[in-house]
Parts: sequence; C-alpha cells; structure tokens
Amino acid sequence: MNPQEPLDVPLIAKVDFLTKASTYPDHPTGVEAIETHMSWVFLTNRHAYKLKKPVVFDFLDYRTIDARRRCCDAEVTLNRQLAPGVYLGTVPLTLAKNERLGLHGDGVVVDWLVQMRRLPLEQRLDACISTARVDRQCLADALGRLFSSYQDARNERLPASAYRSRLEIAIQRNEAALEILDQRQVIERQHGFLKDQFGRIADRPAFVIDAHGDLRPEHIYLLDPPVIVDRLEFNRDLRLLDPLDELAFLAIECERLGAGWIGDFGFEWYREHTGDQTSLALIAFYKSLRACMRARLALGHLFEPLHEKNSPWFRLAEHYAATALDQAADMTV
Repeated sequence: MNPQEPLDVPLIAKVDFLTKASTYPDHPTGVEAIETHMSWVFLTNRHAYKLKKPVVFDFLDYRTIDARRRCCDAEVTLNRQLAPGVYLGTVPLTLAKNERLGLHGDGVVVDWLVQMRRLPLEQRLDACISTARVDRQCLADALGRLFSSYQDARNERLPASAYRSRLEIAIQRNEAALEILDQRQVIERQHGFLKDQFGRIADRPAFVIDAHGDLRPEHIYLLDPPVIVDRLEFNRDLRLLDPLDELAFLAIECERLGAGWIGDFGFEWYREHTGDQTSLALIAFYKSLRACMRARLALGHLFEPLHEKNSPWFRLAEHYAATALDQAADMTV
C-alpha cells in the first residue's frame, strides 16, 4: 500500500470490489473492468465508473485521496460542456466498521469515482473507422461542438517568447525517447524549425486557449448529437494549446488507424469556419511534435528494459517515431 493512504485498503481490494455486479445499486448483469495507465474503468449495463490509481508522474500526483477527489471533481466539471448528460457526478467509495467496502455507503471515504453514462462503443470514432462507418456530417457536428468550445474559451495571451519556450521544452522532453529509437534527426529538425521559422509563426500564441488536451478518436462518439469525453483534467498547462496543435494530435491518431482523410477534413473544416489560413509547415511541425510525444509515452508503458524490442509498446513507439520523421520532412515554409 502507498504510505500516503490513510487507511489500509490496497488498490487490488478496491478493484476486486468494483468488479462485482452486486456492488452496484442498479444490479447490472455483469461488470467489465478496463485498466489504463492512470485509472481503472468499470463498465456496467448503464454506467461507467472511473477509479484513479494512486500513482505519481512528472505531470500529476494521485497519491492522496484528496488529490484524487479534486481530479474527479475537475473531470466532471470540465467535461460537461463537450459531453452534456454523460458525466453524472462523483461517487464515494467507503469502508464501514465491519471493514466492508460500499458505494455511497456508511463509514470512512477511502476513494472517489467518476460516474458516467455508458456510451455505445460501436459509435466511438476509432470503432467507426475500423468498420468504415464514419458519417461525415456527424463528424462535422462533432467538430462544430469542439470549435464552439474553442470560441467560448478565454485566449491565454501568451507572449511569443513564452510560447517558444513551451515548444522548446516539449521538444526536449521527447529527446531521450527519440535517441532510444535512433531518430535524433527529428529533434534536430524540430529545433531547426523553431530557430529558422518561428518568426513566421509568432502570431500563434494569440490562438492559444484552454482546449481539450487529449483529442483522440477513442474520445469522440458520433452520436446524435455527438459528444467528446475525457478532457484532460489533471494538468491545465497541458490543455493550453493552439487549436491546430490539438487537431494535429487527432490527425496522427486517425492516420495510424488508416483514416488520414479525417485529419485533412478537420483542418479544412477549421480553416473554413475560422478563417485561420496557417502554413502547412506549422501543421507538419505540430504533427511531428505530437508523434514524438506519443512515442515517448509508448516507451513509458514498458516495464522491461527499453532494449526489449519485441514489446508491442516498443513497436508502437517505432511507428510514432517514423511518423514524426515523415512530418519533419514537410516542415518547410
């Protein structure tokens, strides 16, 4: 158990309790448990419950109950604009005097969960891509909801020097991963782009807003109306983005799934509805930078030494590194 936990309730005990159908008041027929890097998600017939792990990384610290509760509250609040009716609230996990766990039960609160309405997996964008069922009008509606949130967001008014520093730090953060993958030239080209071309894109700080922060196909549901879930709640600084940067992230993820047209569709939709006619070189820079980030995170999933190249995570990191290199070749103005 993590020494910062006030009660001796190991994570494995919480997970075991939450995988039982008898735990939930609506008596589901079963529970599906899904582990992610930072959470456990429990799917019942009607709902999804998210339990954050007591983990610590350089960008978050979930080791205390109070920290996890704050992030649960923030997740619910932040996501209700893009996913109305989906985020139902937070639920306490309690420990009674008889040492039995419960949801909304009597006793001491030992953790918190986010409760959501369960959404149909087959309508998730990545699932629609895999079955060639992406409805362009529904996709346009999803982009419309996203861009409406951009218009409502406050511009952060970052100085050009501060924005350049943010990009330089992002490049440096990925540098070790690209060295492991023998793609040092990507980092060199990204640094070169900032050195030689930043003057021509120095207006981009004026576009930086508090965005979604984790815009991937698995977070977009092509419903009527569409909803976008899992806005990044644990670090506001990671949400401060140029909308083109966010769309570049979506683009490389859709390309990986074999639907590169979705990125082109998104960029064209953005230009048409905002009048922001930026350079293709900047888009390539953002895509290259995002691909490097994904390579670094993929390597971070490895528990074995990083030279273990048979791991699926290592192969995924290699894919992103290759994408980063391809995009770096297009960083000309």
